[in-house]
Amino acid sequence: MKKSIIFGSLALAGIAFTGCDDFLDDNRNPLTSEVNTPAFWNNETNVQNEANLFYNSIIGYGNYCSRVSSTTTSGQGEFYFKTLSDDQVGRTWGLQNWANTNVPASAASWSDPYYNIRQAMYIIEGMKTSTLDEATKNHYTAIARLNRALQTFDLVKKYGNVFWVDQLLTINDDGFLYSAPTDRDIVMDNVLADLDFAIANIKNESGKFEFSKDMARAAKAEICLFEGTYCKYRTEAENGKKADETRAKKYLEECVKACEPLMTRYTLTPNYLDIYQTTDVGAFGKVSEIIFGKAFKVNIMMHQLVAYTCSSTEIMGISKDAFDSYLFKDGKPLALTSCDKTDLGVLNTVDSVLSIQNLLDVRDERLAKTTDPYAYVNHLKWSRAGAAEMVSTTGYGVAKYDNITVPLYNRQTIGQNYTCGPIYWLSAVYCEFAEAKAELGTLSDADLNNSLNKLYERAGLPAQTVASLSSMNDPANNMGVNSLIWEVRRCRRCELIMDRDFRYWDLIRWHQLDKLDNTRYPNVFLGANFSNTFLFTEDKFINEEDAVKLNSEGYKDGGLGDRVYDKKYYFYPIPSGQIALNDKIKQNPGW
Repeated sequence: MKKSIIFGSLALAGIAFTGCDDFLDDNRNPLTSEVNTPAFWNNETNVQNEANLFYNSIIGYGNYCSRVSSTTTSGQGEFYFKTLSDDQVGRTWGLQNWANTNVPASAASWSDPYYNIRQAMYIIEGMKTSTLDEATKNHYTAIARLNRALQTFDLVKKYGNVFWVDQLLTINDDGFLYSAPTDRDIVMDNVLADLDFAIANIKNESGKFEFSKDMARAAKAEICLFEGTYCKYRTEAENGKKADETRAKKYLEECVKACEPLMTRYTLTPNYLDIYQTTDVGAFGKVSEIIFGKAFKVNIMMHQLVAYTCSSTEIMGISKDAFDSYLFKDGKPLALTSCDKTDLGVLNTVDSVLSIQNLLDVRDERLAKTTDPYAYVNHLKWSRAGAAEMVSTTGYGVAKYDNITVPLYNRQTIGQNYTCGPIYWLSAVYCEFAEAKAELGTLSDADLNNSLNKLYERAGLPAQTVASLSSMNDPANNMGVNSLIWEVRRCRRCELIMDRDFRYWDLIRWHQLDKLDNTRYPNVFLGANFSNTFLFTEDKFINEEDAVKLNSEGYKDGGLGDRVYDKKYYFYPIPSGQIALNDKIKQNPGW
């Protein structure tokens, strides 16, 4: 079978990102009808090229092709740039506010997945009549079904009830095109069937840069954890369906089942930052915990993630809420630790810098790898390893993605970054496994030793037991769950902070979206403590045009407005253009 290393998602020469019309229009005008012939599907090279198009939809760090003049042509990625969470604070109100505040006429979040699903259906239908051998036909059908599952899941988590597409639609398929969307639970059952088919039939057991059984297992673990917890915590009043314990148990057990083989096949890398900062494609392929990732290469396929975290552009810093969630070296949270828990840094009045190394020295070591040893804002700027002087929305920086051994130009220039990016990796699987078992009530000490304790050890924290986590009883627990689940969620938050938009969707599936309301939880917009600096003590700095906004206690306030929770935000609004085309599509509640 043919193999290839895919740099980013521009898998084939000449393939670029194409704008999509709405779902119904897309399915009235076949996009690849000129190649949809029996002879085409009998040629494996043709089929593989069609399957490679799915890499276009895998975003990761984002994409920037050096042959394209505009640095924003390919957009931004799923790491760091997704600021709608309690983990970091965006630099503009648009980056702080809800993803949707009005009903759009059209939306790529609706149309693009259907475009990719349609591509999957071409392959699925083509393989039915192909003369390729059965194993090869099943392999490509499995890749198509895997990607149909990924795209459909993306639709369900955003919109709820959506169309389940299991046919190649034409202009004459009015019965489908004007039908009502399918119940989201039925759609997700179909997604699970697709994932299981992919695991059973993809030929490759593993492959860091290609679709494989392991990649499908990792996708299944992530999706089943979402579905299991979503069904456990959802409410009819806010999600349109009441909680379903039986359904939740089924999906949580499927999550565990998907995790277990991955936990025996991969091992943690000793260095947490290897996951995020590896530059050489060959070296990235050897990072022991990477299950599937995106390869980037200088002057071929690059991104702009690093530049936004080490340049003069205001950095979207981590929040006080996130900073305070990290455990101390004694394995205890802020309210219970015996360590020094001051949040005051050390001011150097000569150089006008505020060191917070003393805060990091007593914490979970992941925090020191995530942020910088200095807090920086206007009048207290700081530069990381030769980059431009930086400022942050919260004072706390974002160092996690910046490999300082890379030439300065390739670090701080937009579109010239080439660190490789993870999509599925072992530490995320450990978090999924532990959480699913905790939710099922079956988490054991042996399970902890095979998952979270390995993450604690890498983070310089003491090992835990089910009993120690269950008796922690952190007063900060505001999610109405037991101490064990709270601590498992904490480890996930600290391990995966700013990665792949995880935190926002975690709050959705836990039914905790109200935690983004800064009028109730102000720490989601606050940052570092500057109360012992001249910013706080000299009025002239507070009144300047580029003033540093501090609250009454001296904490950096990065908020640019009030982000107020409304239950309608559990779903995206369906584009009005879709409802105009099909009156059986009903708008999501509240919109």
